Amino acid sequence: MRLSPPVTQKMAWAACWAAAFFAIAALLTIIIYVFARGVGEIGWAFLSTDPIGGLSGQGGIRSAIVGTIYIVVLTLAMAAPLGIGAGIYLAEYAGDNWFTRIVRWVIETLAGVPSIVFGLFGFALFVIALNLSFCILAGALTLACLVLPTIIRTTEEAIKAVPQGHREGSLALGATKWQTIRHVVLPAAMPGIVTAIILAIGRSVEETACLYVTMGGSANMPITPLDNGRTLSLHLFYLAMNTNAMEKALATGVMLIIIIVIINAITRWLSSRWMIRMQGRV
Repeated sequence: MRLSPPVTQKMAWAACWAAAFFAIAALLTIIIYVFARGVGEIGWAFLSTDPIGGLSGQGGIRSAIVGTIYIVVLTLAMAAPLGIGAGIYLAEYAGDNWFTRIVRWVIETLAGVPSIVFGLFGFALFVIALNLSFCILAGALTLACLVLPTIIRTTEEAIKAVPQGHREGSLALGATKWQTIRHVVLPAAMPGIVTAIILAIGRSVEETACLYVTMGGSANMPITPLDNGRTLSLHLFYLAMNTNAMEKALATGVMLIIIIVIINAITRWLSSRWMIRMQGRV
């Protein structure tokens, strides 16, 4: 029996709402479970002391928080300018030829490569070949390689989604191509670019595999990017796998969620301010 278009549309809407409901319900269940079991372990001592070790996971997460901030800042400082610049070039300047099609195919392929492969690449290149040893900088360089394909493709697609009429109107008023890109295209594409940056931040904060073989995992407080260290996700892995301190592992998960929310909020605020300035509203 063939269904009528209105019935088909209602079924499609019901399926979309059901998928959204189950996805949100699963996410909320995980967050509530982690907070319910982990928030009780969070206190000033937990936040202000470094991990000590032992089977019961003594100590706190201070050095892991500092290591996470180091990793996020260094990774974004290296990957965001290169990724956004490459996305602008591919969307606005590069022609549609065999070379650019190969470049896009390579970028899409790299975006799907498992993170442990990037970790082994970073270990071979940054830790051994460049003699950086196990340090935060080696981990950040590896993560920059990991998130770069995502930033490039997301930025390119966001810029391509801007209507061509915006460009034509700007050029018709006498603006140069770069002025058009800077003052017209980028503000319109900013939500997509911010999404790319947030995805990169999330990947940097939660990544464990490639940092396990490049960052070292020391519990000591890192002073410079050349020091050995660990992130919150790596610390959570050590707690879950090598100790009996599951409550502390879940408390670390609570702090991971809170830090991701704070960083994403700051990123959106900064991007909105930058977009307002680019549009000349200040």
